[in-house]
Amino acid sequence: MRVRPEQLAGSLKNNLSAVYLLSGDEPLQLGEAADLIRLAAKKAGYLERELFQVEGNFDWNSFRQAADSLSLFSERRLIDLRIPTGKPGREGSKALQEYCSNLPDDTILMISTAKLAASAQKAVWFKALEKVAVVVQVWPLEGGALIKWLQQRMSSRGLQCDQLGLRLLAERVEGNLLAAAQEIDKLYVLHGSGKIDEEMIFDAVVNNARFNVFTLTDAVLAGNVKRVGAIMHGLREEAIAPPVILWALAREARILFQLAWLKERRLPQESVYRNERIWDQRKTLLSKALQRLTAKELEAVIQQGAKVDLMIKGQAQGDAWDKLQQMALGLAGVRLF
Repeated sequence: MRVRPEQLAGSLKNNLSAVYLLSGDEPLQLGEAADLIRLAAKKAGYLERELFQVEGNFDWNSFRQAADSLSLFSERRLIDLRIPTGKPGREGSKALQEYCSNLPDDTILMISTAKLAASAQKAVWFKALEKVAVVVQVWPLEGGALIKWLQQRMSSRGLQCDQLGLRLLAERVEGNLLAAAQEIDKLYVLHGSGKIDEEMIFDAVVNNARFNVFTLTDAVLAGNVKRVGAIMHGLREEAIAPPVILWALAREARILFQLAWLKERRLPQESVYRNERIWDQRKTLLSKALQRLTAKELEAVIQQGAKVDLMIKGQAQGDAWDKLQQMALGLAGVRLF
């Protein structure tokens, strides 16, 4: 039976399955799903837990022995089997099929894997698990799904936020749910339960160096040259690592180059917006930047970024901060190259 992550808590209240299979590349959802299962199992009397990490030359016989042996300390137990690659191999496939064909009494098996490719879901071992397991697949969240997740997360902390605030937070965390959870916890610590507005979110996130860099890119895209200079000065005074600034500027330059290249050839740009997960609010900033920058100019900024990278690594002479300032001003519309 397949269950969505948001349905898992309700499913666990009804009854516990003998086997759970969790898969996906989104660590927060995966970890919290595993926590829910462990907690439900503990409440139901599965007090003993055995952990197996499948890496390198993992001995599947140890898993077999654990499955066949009686619990030493309690009548019920949880076997926590982790397969980071999502590939149990020939021996693992055989062991899992054997387990599914003869489920032990008073034992819950919880398997955690990376995202399973379509080919893996057609494998014999997966098919065997699917017949007896509750399967929970987690996916990176974006768009409306991410907004809904942020809203629910805030609600769980007693916070209420309007759509503008949620969109601002979503843009800043870029789909990173771990970062989002941390920011929501920070907002709760700063303001307690109650209404959170856009200004509160902005004030909270700009205290983080990573988001100071996002403030820089916003000013760059808006073409606010004076603000770009002030932010760059502030970042240097705060000793923010140059590679972080280079990453942010190079990312914007790369996205803008793709958009400008398509624009100059009168080709659709939606694929870039979709692939880069760009919100409507950010599209406005990017469109404004495209009005003053050509693909050729953006290519020059990208080449400048490559030189800055060499300077940071000590493989080229020059002041990396000066070159970063040139990159930022160039993207803001100052003709440098």
